[in-house]
Amino acid sequence: MGDKVSKKELTMTTVGLSTPQPSAKFWDRIANRYARRPIGNEAAYQKKLRLTQDYLRPDMEVLEFGCGTGSTALVHAPFVKHILAIDISSKMIGIAEEKARAGHVGNVTFKTAAIDTFEAPNASYDAVLGLSILHLLHDREAAIAKVYRMLKPGGVFVSGTACIADTMGFFKLIAPIGYRLGLLPLVKVFSETDLKSSLTASGFEIEQDWRQEKSPSVFIVAKKPA
Repeated sequence: MGDKVSKKELTMTTVGLSTPQPSAKFWDRIANRYARRPIGNEAAYQKKLRLTQDYLRPDMEVLEFGCGTGSTALVHAPFVKHILAIDISSKMIGIAEEKARAGHVGNVTFKTAAIDTFEAPNASYDAVLGLSILHLLHDREAAIAKVYRMLKPGGVFVSGTACIADTMGFFKLIAPIGYRLGLLPLVKVFSETDLKSSLTASGFEIEQDWRQEKSPSVFIVAKKPA
């Protein structure tokens, strides 16, 4: 599906990426397979959507980073004014754009971009979504600090993060090898406590958190004080 996006479109939607990053190549390679993969736990996914939508309003400007093939952004689109959804994989973005066209969704803009190089004025967004992404970044603290700056006072940061150290600490040994061999994307191993400390150290107040039993993924809504 991503192959149907023209070179011109890809050039126009590429922001902050001069050459493909190793993880970008990984996600490009599996993009079509990823798009066909069913949601692992539909009930948990629907609950996260509902929890997020409790914070959305029709006048909101929203940023989602690590948007993948765009499914979540498109689900949330009817509840907000506009969503800018970014991902490092141009193939993922191509699939997301086709989904938006097929669904006649006009208030979501997809762009190829990395959160570490993405720039926006301070206090630009009412909400930022970072779902299944913080554990895939080189520097989660820098990303969280950037999100804090980009949010308006009272804005929310909604994240879902695999805190692998709580359930699979051994993965800390496997992840670097898989990354160097190109078999895995970059994966950082840390705990829920580490993640919450990063959020509060940047100034966020944790509004709520939810974690399904035995799941490594922690869903957190953090608020920038008004």
